[in-house]
Amino acid sequence: MSSIEVTQSLFTHFGQGDVDAILTHLHDEIVIEFYGPPAIPYAGTHRGKDEARRFFETVLASVDIEVFEPHHFIGEGERVAVVGELRLTPKSTGQTFSSAFAHIITLKDNKWIRFQDFMNTAVGAAAFEGKGSQAA
Repeated sequence: MSSIEVTQSLFTHFGQGDVDAILTHLHDEIVIEFYGPPAIPYAGTHRGKDEARRFFETVLASVDIEVFEPHHFIGEGERVAVVGELRLTPKSTGQTFSSAFAHIITLKDNKWIRFQDFMNTAVGAAAFEGKGSQAA
């Protein structure tokens, strides 16, 4: 599979909530960097497959995903950029937020070794803090 195909497959597994299948696409030395404040329960840096499992399980357990649509997969060698839009509702507050997102993925041996997530974390944090529905 190409880097883009690996990434598209992982996104499909994420949409299905299949963490075990996601892990098959991750390198043992995976580093996940989700930029955001502590109000977002999955924010931070996560290293290795055990922490990656907790990251994906926390994301899936803490939000209802209304929209998660990647619009563009742009790849060059072992780097893939994905841009799209999302709309999530934290289960803890019920406050929906929307944002564009960009993911930068680096692969090694055809598996994700680094995943960086960028979105409007201000609206995400506000929703997790219960400060009303927000849109980007």
